[in-house]
Amino acid sequence: MKKIGRKISNFFKGLGQAFKKKCLLLKDRIHDKWTSFLNFLKVSNLNVRASMLLMGGGQLLYKQYGKGLMYLFIEIMAILFFSFFGVSWIIGFFTLGTVQADIWTGKEGDNSVIMLLLGIFSWIILILTVVFYVSNVKDCYHTSQSCLKGIKPSTFKEDLKSLLDKRFYKTVIFLPLVGTAIFSVLPIVFMILIAFTNYGGDILPPVLVDWVGLENFAQLFSGSSNLGNTFFRILGWNLLWGVSTTLINYFLGLFLAILLNKKIVKGKAFWRLFPILAYAIPGFITLTAFKFMFSAGGPLNTLIQDMGGPFIDFLGIDNTWGARGIGLLVNAWLTIPSTMLLATGILSNISNDYYEAASIDGASKFRQFKDITLPFVVFSTTPTLITSFINNFNNFGVFYFLRSDVTDPSMVAANDTDLLINWLYRLSIDNEYYSIGAAVSLLVFLITSTISLLIYVRSPAYRKEDTFR
Repeated sequence: MKKIGRKISNFFKGLGQAFKKKCLLLKDRIHDKWTSFLNFLKVSNLNVRASMLLMGGGQLLYKQYGKGLMYLFIEIMAILFFSFFGVSWIIGFFTLGTVQADIWTGKEGDNSVIMLLLGIFSWIILILTVVFYVSNVKDCYHTSQSCLKGIKPSTFKEDLKSLLDKRFYKTVIFLPLVGTAIFSVLPIVFMILIAFTNYGGDILPPVLVDWVGLENFAQLFSGSSNLGNTFFRILGWNLLWGVSTTLINYFLGLFLAILLNKKIVKGKAFWRLFPILAYAIPGFITLTAFKFMFSAGGPLNTLIQDMGGPFIDFLGIDNTWGARGIGLLVNAWLTIPSTMLLATGILSNISNDYYEAASIDGASKFRQFKDITLPFVVFSTTPTLITSFINNFNNFGVFYFLRSDVTDPSMVAANDTDLLINWLYRLSIDNEYYSIGAAVSLLVFLITSTISLLIYVRSPAYRKEDTFR
């Protein structure tokens, strides 16, 4: 116990020292950036300072009228946007509304969700405006440096030609970046911010939503609440499910690939047909078929009872581990074919010279598998293995199709086979607890990203990259 206590103490001491070191580095970086900015102001000429005061001002002084007017237009549009909409939308982002609507009297009020969305949109516009402002200053500074070297400022026609030639990548990537910011970044940020509000349950528009900080996360991590107990029960099972089903599918798929790769196996194309058929059939059809097979009135129960056996509630609330085992079986049926096909291609790239040398040295078949086959396959499939783990961890379909109608009264909107993604769906869609669902979604992302990063950093694919080249 003393050793454990010492290790925990050393861990937190190291964490504190690392945090202190990071703070000192951040302080030094801020100081360096500020010094660089002051030096930049000293060496900047009048035109560069004009661009700092008015976007496009320096370009206009250099007679780059097309570029200068473009930057000036962007600034004017930004000023108009924030004058009429942006400022009020950003204020609404912080307040989430002050006037509550009353449907009985017809009184119009604020919609907190819309105000949150508009606020995020305003922040994105503000960030883009700052990016264009910095681009305007940098462009003018580079032009001033070119003039000092005797190079004439480029014309608007030359700039357009450059955007279609040397800087064509900027032209191509601009619209996708804007689209990504609006259609991808905005919804993700919205979901993250919802986790810090009380949106959901009884608090839905026209009722005003408020910021609650970390209250939703505190409920999830509270062991004394039903919500916290449900979260930890599901999290424990979710981790066990993610690891076990990934390993089962991986090694069984590898085993089938090795077996079918043997020269003594005849009719390889025929034996590969069954897994490929299972892989080719849409997953929801397979899951529906398995649910019918294991249901109360399904063929398995009918066969057992015809043989004089007892009724077995395979997917019932009292058959926790039986239902979990069925989930592992079903997911293996759906996933093993893809692993087998991937491993088959990798095994064909391993030189037989390694196996011949190992046989001469007296290595057994298991030793050859452990020291030659497995390291080579793991090295080649580590990214795929990590992706498989994330997909399995967030596998919504298996238990939703098998046990969507089963509920556990001791858990909050869940049953004992639900994964976090299933619980998130039940909380958000079925029960409208959007803020709790958003908090769960954020935690799922943190858990999967952390585990994936740790596995990859410690894997041979990262640490021994030159070994298998």
